[in-house]
Amino acid sequence: MNRFIRIYLLPGAVLQSVVIAGGYGTGREVVEYFTAQGLYSGLLGLAVASISMALIFCVCLEISRVFKAYNYRTFFQVLLGRNWFLFEIVAGLMFMLVIAVIGSAAGEVMSSELGLPPIFGVAIMLAAVTYLIFYGRELITRALAYWSILLYIIFTAYIIAVFVYLPEDIIGGFANSSEQSGWVIKGLQYTFYNAPAIPIILYCAMAIETRQQAIIAGLTGTLITSAPALMLHISFAANYPAVTDESLPIYSIFSMLDITFLKYAYLFMLFGTFIETGAGNLQGFIERIDSWRKDTNKTPLTRASHAGITAGLMIIAGGLSHVGIVNLIAAGYGTLAWAYFVVFIIPLFTIGLYKLRKAPSYPNNIATKE
Repeated sequence: MNRFIRIYLLPGAVLQSVVIAGGYGTGREVVEYFTAQGLYSGLLGLAVASISMALIFCVCLEISRVFKAYNYRTFFQVLLGRNWFLFEIVAGLMFMLVIAVIGSAAGEVMSSELGLPPIFGVAIMLAAVTYLIFYGRELITRALAYWSILLYIIFTAYIIAVFVYLPEDIIGGFANSSEQSGWVIKGLQYTFYNAPAIPIILYCAMAIETRQQAIIAGLTGTLITSAPALMLHISFAANYPAVTDESLPIYSIFSMLDITFLKYAYLFMLFGTFIETGAGNLQGFIERIDSWRKDTNKTPLTRASHAGITAGLMIIAGGLSHVGIVNLIAAGYGTLAWAYFVVFIIPLFTIGLYKLRKAPSYPNNIATKE
């Protein structure tokens, strides 16, 4: 792979693939934290989210470079020492919440499009995720790679179609926008619950050799992750303010476009994204268990055990999904954002920066090396 891409583009591209889940794929996440604040206030909220994400991304990449912390466990051992498990506790809660969100979203898709009870969507997703987990990492990796390509193709087609066919609706939405005052807090919350994905993708940052490269990679990575949210926010102006009450905002815009093929391609992609996200999250959870067993000299779990754990967790998450995607994203993500603020953001800008300054190799590693 081209060195420029590995250093400056890969970390942001992988992070973007990780943070696109049920809430992002449906558009509900962007509506909740930006569009619902008003179209102009939402833009300001996006600016707050982007600036704060850039700061966090740059510091994380620099800590990773200086301390050779290329996985989340090593990273949090540097940051929190023996208390690194605190991040695991919050991450476990977020993991369950993400699965519940995509389960709820899958049920909404089945209910909205086919008129079936939401439980059908949850059950299909449960079966598909369990199947992927049973056949292991290789199949999941292939599925993630190919599905991510389809995901970006469909989203690109959506954005183009909205700007081509609904420009007057977008202008009208901005003209009638009602602004709220909570955009700073919402922008920060959005960053606080998404930024903890950065330590998980640090294996992509091994090519970074200097502080300048870490800063540039953090800035370009933020641009890569923020641009889709900006495009979605602007597109939602076409159905503002009704879109703020939609469980599936992007689907509501597709209904306005009335492009049948593209709408069903989106629904196919979206349901696959639920399965992809569920399998990716569960595989990561299972590998944490296997890593813990290895550290304690125990044998790894069998493939059948992996599938059994998956089925059990999916059933629990399926129960949580009945709360509804709107409430899960608003209350669940919002609450865990502050938990991450305590166990990740505060330590990052106190302990993390202090350790960077005290690291013996730090002053000698800041020169540009191309």
